[in-house]
Order: sequence, then C-alpha cells, then structure tokens
Amino acid sequence: MSERKFVVACAAAVALAGCSNMNASQNATAQGAGIGAAAGALLGAITAGGNTGSSALQGAALGAAVGAAGGYLWNRHLEEQKQQMQRATAGTGVQVAQTADNRLRIGVPSDAGFATDSAQINPRLYPILDQLAQGLRANPGETVQVLGFTDNTGSDAINYPLSSNRAQSVKNFLVSRGVAAQRIEVQGLGPTQPVASNATAAGRAMNRRVEIYIAQPRAG
Repeated sequence: MSERKFVVACAAAVALAGCSNMNASQNATAQGAGIGAAAGALLGAITAGGNTGSSALQGAALGAAVGAAGGYLWNRHLEEQKQQMQRATAGTGVQVAQTADNRLRIGVPSDAGFATDSAQINPRLYPILDQLAQGLRANPGETVQVLGFTDNTGSDAINYPLSSNRAQSVKNFLVSRGVAAQRIEVQGLGPTQPVASNATAAGRAMNRRVEIYIAQPRAG
C-alpha cells in the first residue's frame, strides 16, 4: 500500500470507529479529527507532486486540527459565558469548561442537581440555570444539548427514563426562562459512558449526572 493510501485509510478508520470508552463529547471530537485527517491527507497527496508521503502526512495533521473543531466556533461570547458560568458555579461542584470541539460544557453532578431516583431539580441549581438561560437569551444563535446519565444500579427500564426525565427537566427550566425550546436537544443515556467505577458509592455518584453542552455552529 502506498503512503498516501495508508494515511487516508488510517484516518478514515479513526473517524468511523471512535472509541467505546470515550464519552459523547470525546467521540464527536475524535471522529471529527479522523474525518478531517482523511480529507487533509487526501488533499495533501493529490497536490503533492513527487513527495506524496510528506504532503499527505502534513495534510492529515492540518485536517485533524480543523476536523476536531466539530463544526463549532469558539468566540468572545462563549468565552464570556464560560467565565460567567464559572463564577456562578464556584463552590457548587458543577464543572464548567471548553471542550476540545469548541463547546461549552457544564457538568452537573448528582448532589448538585437531583436527589436519588428523582428528576426534580435541586433548588440549589436554580441560580446556575438562571445564569445559563441569561447567556443563551443574549446569544440566540447558540444551540444546547442536555445529556442525562445514571449509575448502573437498577434496571434499564428505570434508568433510561430517569436520565431522560432529568435532561428534560433542565430543558423545561431553560424554556421557562425564555430560551426557545427548539434550540435544546435532550437525550437520556442511562448508565452508559460512566466517568467513574460503579463499584463504589463515590463512583456511582459521579456517574449520576447531567451534562449540558452549549455550541455556536459555524456558518455553512
């Protein structure tokens, strides 16, 4: 196999496969990087002239960097929202960060968000969601994804609806604060994608969570 075909094949494999132990955000980033690498490698090989291997590799690296952005734009507004949310969540256990694919991630652990086996939002989360809604109203082009998770205790028949209901509760709150419902996607993922071991109480508490992703899609 030529160097050009090898680079393209490897990049495409990464894009299509992802990793089973990645969370939703990491998988999206990895697949975006793989797709970008494949496209970059192909472009580099096509335009290389005689030095196909080197140009293909350089194209793959550039394509991976662009593809990892996942079609999202990190701008001044998102940076300001991140800083505002970090101030609003200080000392609460809620985590705020920029993801590798340029989304704003807000991770809400179980003790900050919901009681065990409940989809009712903890009142301590109200000020945080109020701040989030304020930022979303000021930036109507942003989209929102809310993912709900549980630990692995109990049955799927309980866990999946519970995780979905928790995500829906967050959406309902934001909508009640003036955020358009069509901007918000919700999904309940039950016990999938754990971030800690379910063998301990502390680990299970970490896995019972809600993740909120705010994104500014790039113009098509």
